Amino acid sequence: MRGTRRGAAGRGQGPWAVAVAAAVACVCACALSWSVGPAAAMPAADGWTPSAAPCTKEQLTADGARRVDGRRVRITLINDGPAPCVLKGFPTVALAGQGSPDRNKPLHVVGQGPAPAVTLAVGGRAATELAFTPVLGEAGGYCASGAEPTVVPSLVVGVGGAGRGGSQLAPDDGGQFALCGATVHATAFHGNGP
Repeated sequence: MRGTRRGAAGRGQGPWAVAVAAAVACVCACALSWSVGPAAAMPAADGWTPSAAPCTKEQLTADGARRVDGRRVRITLINDGPAPCVLKGFPTVALAGQGSPDRNKPLHVVGQGPAPAVTLAVGGRAATELAFTPVLGEAGGYCASGAEPTVVPSLVVGVGGAGRGGSQLAPDDGGQFALCGATVHATAFHGNGP
């Protein structure tokens, strides 16, 4: 005798239906975890990585002040850890107070170009270039504006979101910084490899 078929509503779930439902649930859950996991760790188009906090002055060290030419110097910062961090924007720059941070004289920084966020892995580097109004002439030079030149052995370079202070740096060639006025032009921090 042939049995009658029940309608779909009255049919119980057999073992195959449970297995199919479990497989579909796993595929959905796995796809969701894959999209949340690796995608969350990847930088967005503007370089911002949600899982990395802003860099602090305590985790950044400077790799010297390399003179590019008579008016520009390149500053490279390294993330010493313990975790990745994000740099965004332009540096802060001050004339060093020579052993007394309270005597540092901040310079007015004019940003040059865009300022995307840069995520630094531990050991990662980011650089900025500073450009000063040059002192003209030889020893005992002069400023075209008529102002007195400023000559200092070191600068204090910091990051905007890292609070007061930063790294005190002398030029890598053993010279001094000579500038006219209290303005410095700076590029935003940009990635500089491991």
